[in-house]
Amino acid sequence: MTSQMSTDGVTEQSFTLGEITGVLFTPHDATGPRPLILMGHGGGQHKQAPGILAGAHRFATEGGFAVAAIDAPSHGDRPKDEQVMRLASDMQAHMAAGKDATEVVVAMHDLLAEQAVPDWQAVLSAVQELDHVGAGPVGYWGVSMGSGLGVPLLAAEPRIRAAVLGLLGAQGLTETAARVTVPVQFLLQWNDSLVSRDQALALFDALASTDKTLHANTGDHLEIPAYETDNALRFFARHLV
Repeated sequence: MTSQMSTDGVTEQSFTLGEITGVLFTPHDATGPRPLILMGHGGGQHKQAPGILAGAHRFATEGGFAVAAIDAPSHGDRPKDEQVMRLASDMQAHMAAGKDATEVVVAMHDLLAEQAVPDWQAVLSAVQELDHVGAGPVGYWGVSMGSGLGVPLLAAEPRIRAAVLGLLGAQGLTETAARVTVPVQFLLQWNDSLVSRDQALALFDALASTDKTLHANTGDHLEIPAYETDNALRFFARHLV
C-alpha cells in the first residue's frame, strides 16, 4: 500500500504489485471478509477515471463490497509499451478519418490481454489475503476495453462468479466468450457509434452463460444511464452476497 484516504464513507488504498498500480476501495472502517468486485476501465482511461470512482464508491457504500481497480497495461501510471502506443495512434487516426478501426481495436485488446489477465490474477490473489477482503466471492465489472480484457479474464479465472460486461463487439472474442459460463449482465447502447449493434448482440450470444441478461439503452457509446449502476448493485448482490 502506498497511500490511504477516506471520503464519503469509503477508504481508498493505493497500491503497487510489481509494476501494477491500483486502488482498493472498501467501506470506511471495514473489518472482516466481504465480496470483491474487480473493475476494469475503458481504453485511454485509468484506475481512478470518473466512472470507476463513481461505481466503486456506490459498490462499497451501498453494497458493502470491496472493489479493486488497476491501471491496464500501458495506461495510467503504468510504463508505456511502444507497440501499444503505436496501435493507439493507429486507432485514433482511423477514427479521425471516419474509417473502421475494429481490426486495430481487436489487435490492441489481444496484446493488452496477454498481460492484463495474469495482472488481474496476481492482484486478486494479493487482495484476498487482506483481512478486510478475504477469500470470498468475486465479481467483475468492465465495459468497452474493460470487456475486451474482461472476457479473456473470465475465461481463465474460475474465482470470478459473475460479471457485468458490454459496449463491445464479438470480433476476436467469439471462441473466448464460449468459455465464459458465469452469470453475465450485458450492456448495449442502441445508438453506439463505435460498436455495431449486430456485433454487440453477437458477443452477447457467444457467451456460454446460461444465466445472462441483455440491457439495451438508447444513446451513444458513453451514455450508459446512471440507473445501470443500480442494476449492477442488485446483480452482484444476487450472485455474490
